[in-house]
Amino acid sequence: MDYVKPQGVVESMLAGGVLKLDLPARHLVIRGMLAGAYLGVATSMAVTVAVETGLWIVGALLFPFGLALAILLGAEIITGSFALIPCAAVEGKDNAGIGRILANWSWVFLGNLLGSTLYAVLFWIALTMAGDVQVSSVGAKLIAIAEAKTTHYAEHGSAGLLTVFTKGILCNWMVSLAVVVAFASTSFTGKLLAIWGPTVLFFSQGFEHAVVNMFAIPAGILLGAKVTVSSWWLWNQIPVTLGNLVGGMFCTGLAIYFTHRGITTAPERAPERSEAVLLPQSHSGDPAGYSASLSNPAGGLRL
Repeated sequence: MDYVKPQGVVESMLAGGVLKLDLPARHLVIRGMLAGAYLGVATSMAVTVAVETGLWIVGALLFPFGLALAILLGAEIITGSFALIPCAAVEGKDNAGIGRILANWSWVFLGNLLGSTLYAVLFWIALTMAGDVQVSSVGAKLIAIAEAKTTHYAEHGSAGLLTVFTKGILCNWMVSLAVVVAFASTSFTGKLLAIWGPTVLFFSQGFEHAVVNMFAIPAGILLGAKVTVSSWWLWNQIPVTLGNLVGGMFCTGLAIYFTHRGITTAPERAPERSEAVLLPQSHSGDPAGYSASLSNPAGGLRL
């Protein structure tokens, strides 16, 4: 039986947060770049399939492939770190000081940005022969997406900012849930299904993910979207990142940590006694070997 109870999931969350904080900057950047590229590839594939079929839901069903690659190969995505690392800090882990947390998030964010934008350039070259041919229907869709993610919000002023921030919260509530629920299984198939469900929920509803947008908006700009770099950051990247932080930290990470950490349950009744005694239940899962739970001894789950 490969199911891990919530108490064991929390142990893996804590171990994951500690391991993330122990990684040196070069590994955070490299793994962050890989994760950004994986999500970029998944996004371009999802858009291509949606355009070709005329059904956005088909693209949404395929997009989780990129997130699964990032998780199962131990890449680093800032949105997952928003959920796991605060739990290690609340637990009082020695390496979870505020300075170290901010440094970790900064390096991962940089890596995600570099990987996503690099793939955007490569995709632009592949789609347009380095600008030598007209934009295809896929390119036109990416232009529309980039403008919808920036100028559309700008047209609504403060209401637009509130909306994009809220979509960021809702997005990473689901994405970070995919990270955490993957701890609830010890099998490859179980982890894959755990990742797939919450990811489809976010992508199919058009919520805002910071790393996905690091590809989608630059790609749209390269293809001809009427979007400036400043409007990209002001009307999307900054509020979405903050929304992702709130969603991952409070809706997933700390919520699950506080309700399941230290929970005890009643054992089976002993034949010679008439009253059950509550004893602490041992945590299932992999308290000391978080990385092994994803077959990645060096890095574990990185999202």
